Amino acid sequence: MIQWFPGHMTAARKKAAETLARVDVVIEVLDARLPEASANPMIRALREFRQRPCLKVLNKADLADSGVTRAWLEFYRAQADTARHPGKAVAISCKKPGEVARIPALCRQLAPHRDELAKPLRMMIMGIPNVGKSTLMNALLKKRVAAVGNEPAVTKSQQTLDLGRGMTLTDTPGLMWPKIEREADGYMLAASHAIGVNAVPVEEVALFLARILLTRHAPLLASRYRCNLESMDGVALLEAIAKCRGCRNKGQTDREKAAQILLTDYRSGALGRVSLERPEDRIL
Repeated sequence: MIQWFPGHMTAARKKAAETLARVDVVIEVLDARLPEASANPMIRALREFRQRPCLKVLNKADLADSGVTRAWLEFYRAQADTARHPGKAVAISCKKPGEVARIPALCRQLAPHRDELAKPLRMMIMGIPNVGKSTLMNALLKKRVAAVGNEPAVTKSQQTLDLGRGMTLTDTPGLMWPKIEREADGYMLAASHAIGVNAVPVEEVALFLARILLTRHAPLLASRYRCNLESMDGVALLEAIAKCRGCRNKGQTDREKAAQILLTDYRSGALGRVSLERPEDRIL
């Protein structure tokens, strides 16, 4: 079990609960590479209490395996057929304006009682840290209004802006839940930089990532690091990366530096399109 819950998130949760009373649709931003691991159960509880429909946005789809992402969309669309989970799901990259432009229309479908003039559509972006909420808001508004960064918890306060065409948009700070019960979820979140670097040791996270990559994405590793992966485990992979990249410290192999290289290559997409979980992983 991993615990990473900065103090400001308690206030952020309270403010989000208050704002939900005044919005029509929740846009929940997920990481397309780990959609369920990046879905905060606290957000689901808050919106279900207010009975607010949800558009699940699988962001960073350009970094995920496209076939796995299609499977996730089927998974969420099947859930949306039930009264308990009204909503839709869409996979996008915030770098592609055409994909971002689809979101307002999808939200309108979830709140048909709101018209453009008398009752503006009120949308609220929610999600865990570092999944691209502020980047999405900037893309929807077509200008930089929210700070973005590669560190978790960049956004510290809410802001609501007019999107035009009878729509408003509220951006919220990233919300993490206090205890990540499923160990694999914690490692996936750490690998994707959704939780802080102090939550889990870098080498431990890299070894978890290495095991997934060796099992499911070995050709990407072989191409990136020019190494023979036969009979290789996570430790051996870090040793190979250290040798490939000249990671030495006081004459010894620097596995921690190699671990950071692997994590950086995964996070940036330098490895290629990688999905860390599949729908069947959550069912089994």
